Amino acid sequence: MDLDHTDREIIRCLEKDARMSLRSVAEEIGVSLGTVSNRLKRLEDTKIIKGYRVEIDPDKVGWGLTVVVGLRIEKGRLLELQKLIAEDARVLGVYDVTGEFDSMILARARDRSDLDDLSKTVLSMDGIMRSVTHFVLNTVKECPTSVA
Repeated sequence: MDLDHTDREIIRCLEKDARMSLRSVAEEIGVSLGTVSNRLKRLEDTKIIKGYRVEIDPDKVGWGLTVVVGLRIEKGRLLELQKLIAEDARVLGVYDVTGEFDSMILARARDRSDLDDLSKTVLSMDGIMRSVTHFVLNTVKECPTSVA
């Protein structure tokens, strides 16, 4: 489905504030409330908008460490291990990648002890041949995908 200017403007408004009322969205982008309501329903039905969520500051709720981990995985076990890794609540993202590693993992840990546990239990499973963990020192930009 191709997005037109109105669809993109609706999404832009909701990315800025997902709690924004449909009336406010309509006023901000200069279309009728019915247009916003119908477009939003279509965007949700087609799964372009997959959901709404609360954005939390990880440092303020005790997730002080962010890591990016490159994994080399035994041939034939990639999907199996990625699925197991994805089940851990500390894991935010599991990606198939090109290059030196087979998979990249984005994860958060509460402290060094929690990261040690993640490394020894999740990132060292049988079938993981090599892992390289990178600490995130500063987050320059982190945001959801935008279409605006």
